[in-house]
Amino acid sequence: MVSMNEKTTTGAPVSMPRCTKRIGTPLLILSIVGIAVACLLLSAPASAGTKYMAGSPELSAYISGTNEFLPGDSVSLPVTIQNTGYNEYKFVDSSIVDRDDLPDTAKFLIISLAPGDSPIIVKSDPQMVGDLTGSTTTTCSFTIKIPSDARAGTYSVPVGMNYSYLYYAEQYGTDAIQYYYKNVNKTVTIPITIKNRVQIDVVSTDIGEVNAGTEGTLKISVKNTGDEDGKKSILKIAQSGTSPVTPTDSSVYLGDFTMGETVTGTFRISAADDTEEQTYPLDVYVSYENSEGDTVTSETETIGIPVGRKAAFSITSDPVTITAGKKKVITVSYRNTGGATVYDAQARISAVDPFTCSDDVAYFGTVSPGESRDAAFEISVDGGATAKEYGLDSEIEYRDSLDNSRVSDPLKVTITVEDRQGAVESLTSNPLLLGILVAIIIIGIAGYAFWYRKRDQ
Repeated sequence: MVSMNEKTTTGAPVSMPRCTKRIGTPLLILSIVGIAVACLLLSAPASAGTKYMAGSPELSAYISGTNEFLPGDSVSLPVTIQNTGYNEYKFVDSSIVDRDDLPDTAKFLIISLAPGDSPIIVKSDPQMVGDLTGSTTTTCSFTIKIPSDARAGTYSVPVGMNYSYLYYAEQYGTDAIQYYYKNVNKTVTIPITIKNRVQIDVVSTDIGEVNAGTEGTLKISVKNTGDEDGKKSILKIAQSGTSPVTPTDSSVYLGDFTMGETVTGTFRISAADDTEEQTYPLDVYVSYENSEGDTVTSETETIGIPVGRKAAFSITSDPVTITAGKKKVITVSYRNTGGATVYDAQARISAVDPFTCSDDVAYFGTVSPGESRDAAFEISVDGGATAKEYGLDSEIEYRDSLDNSRVSDPLKVTITVEDRQGAVESLTSNPLLLGILVAIIIIGIAGYAFWYRKRDQ
């Protein structure tokens, strides 16, 4: 028996063939790679879908910013909608088809605002928001008007929410799904507070004579019909838009203006010089300190101010003729053609070369619309004056109803100057004047003859 430790001497040593090593190594690598791929395939999950078994939108509303307003305010009210809904019971499985919508999404959301039992006026239509997912917010703005006579208080204003959401989804096989949506009409309320305010009501007006280009007086009585006492109150008037009526005195201090109290203020107002005869608006309001120490103003009231025609004059007398080198007292008639009574009126005439005037002022006093006054002026004409028609400037100085000094528009006094020869020619060429002259001469001669005979007897 041959031992394993012994060497044989009868033949060559036995060795493994070399080809066995070259073929075995690639097979081993391929086997390892295949096993790894199989392990990866076994360990990787299949593409999975998700579904939720419960969940829905939860919507609420609130005002972004202040919710306190004054009567007469017109504001844009920002209403924020919040979705606090969430999804429950999430399932993930390779056989589930993903849903397009989540149960907590409010779809096709429409928001509306209504006045409810409040006095507000909503001027905006309902607004389409679209889809609002869970844990998100959106803001809508509504234009509202608080009436000037709205009573103070806190009111609950309804906010309407109309939307739909994914209520249930039913899957058919691995490639089909049917959705079931639920429509929801929900209403929540938001609080709006209308604060106290001084509100004025114009009880009476006493309007003095107001004419174009002049001033007049205005006395106003106003009553506090609001829900608050005004401190440090000031009654004010102001131009209304482009009205030609403007205040000369615009404010009267009142002090405390309590609820239900009536106060009176007197102002001076004026009308533009080119104002037409009609009634024009003027604004009235009160500025005061409220209970919180803020300076605010009441709602504006508008009153009408009748404006008459401006004071105007015309000359109604005929043109005057004066011979060169002569002096003559002329009479000029002035007529008040305007709509205002004038006081302390006096007419003036401006004499320029070749004229002189020793007395160029005539006093009229009070002249009412439609009345006329005559003025006498002594006019002298230089002997070398050219024979032609002249126009002398004249004007009326007067005082209005508030004792303001005024001057009328310039007027023209027409004077025709004729030379001496022309005066004789005009006398002889006028049959009437010539007849009168002959009659005067005949009467004079007859009178002289009668006197002479009486003297000789």
